[in-house]
Amino acid sequence: MAETKYQEKLWLKSYEKGVPEFIKYEEICMPDILDRTAKRFPEKPALLFQGTSVTFGQFAEMVNRFAACLADFGVKKGDAVAILLPNVIPCVIAYFAILKVGAISVMNNPLYSDPELEHQFNDSGAKVLITLDVLAKRMIALRPKTKIQQIVHTCIGDYLPAVKRILGKWLKKYPFAEVPAAPDVYAWKDCLGKYAPNPPAVKCGFEDVAMYQYTGGTTGVSKGVMLTHANLSKQVQQLSSWFPKLGEGGEIILGALPYFHVFGLSCVMNYAIYKGWAQVLVPRPQPEPLLEAIRTFRPTFAPLVPTMYIGMLNHPDLKKTDMSCIKGAFSASAPLPVEVIHDFEKATGAVIVEGFGLTETSPATHVNPFAGGARKVGSIGIPIPDTLARIVDLEDETTDVPVGERGELIVKGPQVMLGYKDRPDETAKMVRDGWCYTGDIATMDEDGYFYIVDRKKDMIISGGFNVYPRDIDEVFYLHPKVQEACSIGIPHPVRGESVKVFVVLKEGETATQEELIEYCKTRLATYKLPTEIEFRKELPKTNVGKILRKQLRAEELEKRKKK
Repeated sequence: MAETKYQEKLWLKSYEKGVPEFIKYEEICMPDILDRTAKRFPEKPALLFQGTSVTFGQFAEMVNRFAACLADFGVKKGDAVAILLPNVIPCVIAYFAILKVGAISVMNNPLYSDPELEHQFNDSGAKVLITLDVLAKRMIALRPKTKIQQIVHTCIGDYLPAVKRILGKWLKKYPFAEVPAAPDVYAWKDCLGKYAPNPPAVKCGFEDVAMYQYTGGTTGVSKGVMLTHANLSKQVQQLSSWFPKLGEGGEIILGALPYFHVFGLSCVMNYAIYKGWAQVLVPRPQPEPLLEAIRTFRPTFAPLVPTMYIGMLNHPDLKKTDMSCIKGAFSASAPLPVEVIHDFEKATGAVIVEGFGLTETSPATHVNPFAGGARKVGSIGIPIPDTLARIVDLEDETTDVPVGERGELIVKGPQVMLGYKDRPDETAKMVRDGWCYTGDIATMDEDGYFYIVDRKKDMIISGGFNVYPRDIDEVFYLHPKVQEACSIGIPHPVRGESVKVFVVLKEGETATQEELIEYCKTRLATYKLPTEIEFRKELPKTNVGKILRKQLRAEELEKRKKK
């Protein structure tokens, strides 16, 4: 009976009117989507950045110019090209130019260390790198350890209005760096100025690899996820089908999610281009610039991650920011505490819709219904069109658990990756018979809504009981003094493991360990009660704001070894 429940797709009854169960996909790659959008909306703004507006017509022309440059560099179909940029205009241009010449895009986090970047450059085999001037000196020094031949550098000031460029040098608001002279190192603007917008015609196969998207490395060595042109194209078509009432060419989306992360890349950058929407590029998605961007550009859609919501909620500028322009606010990548959802919606009037996905699924697999009041707070939502989902037993990993019981979430659909680059064994563990094993512990209710309980690897076993860190985190987020919390398992001589919680208090607040543990006693079972609480000014996070529970655990174990 349990297996039948998942096969019955209970979630379909909650689909908004007009959302299909299945999609008849158009076999069109992202560079062709851009060309089509540019022909339909040549004068409409595509990229908005610090007072500079780039139309779709200008966007397509710049892509063609840089594609011609890459071809002249010797980049051929199937070669890898690395991008090391925040959300700035050259990041978007370079990405589409790479795909235009049939090459494979490799997005990288500008905050990564040299060893992390060296691993990704070498694992991908990248031949060209596009980066910021402030990183160029480091990258020139790193280049001999990689296969990178040419380096192209841009700066934030390349697309600032003239007044800001001049003031920036004096106010140091925007960094400008001298790039040391070196062979095969080129300035971005020179590359675009040198080449005509006539790149060689390259036919991209729909099933060809378009990207090596590296995992965050939070569960081990960063792996290159192979996403095909079909993965990327079908994902934006799935997203478009989820919002049947939203037209083309008329919205503004907030581009604050890093585009070097697949959530921002697919659900903001690619989706906006598919729909012909303007995207507001925010290279530094901290609370102040986020709120400033909302006041300045009045975006209608805001896909963000939990730390961005928490940051804005606790920033004084929130009071002077009118959020009424936002038709849809979305959250994914990490659990958004229910209390934060309520507080943010109360403060702003904007409704947050949660979703779920993985790098390995391009990323979106689940989203709450957008209209009709069918959202369930605390749920990741329901599978989007053409996506199947099940909850399987944590032990045998193939048997479905009854509806309402906890197990591992597995998903199947056209957005599931081709595999990990050069890692067939890892691929076989992750994808079996087309089902992607997410590693997330979840439940499904009788209406077909899914709820993430925790990461499978994060589960704490205390005295033989399973303790899910998110259950504890949620209790702490309810406390009026707590801004952030993260619980981990620590060794215990009797129980095997006990609970430790790392806490960041709201500005100006004070609390003691005893006070918070006492607070938990009426809200948690005895075996879930924390035995230790550590107060910190901040918690370590990934580039998309996901708290690094693994890093906290590693730091704690290392500290205990030294005692």
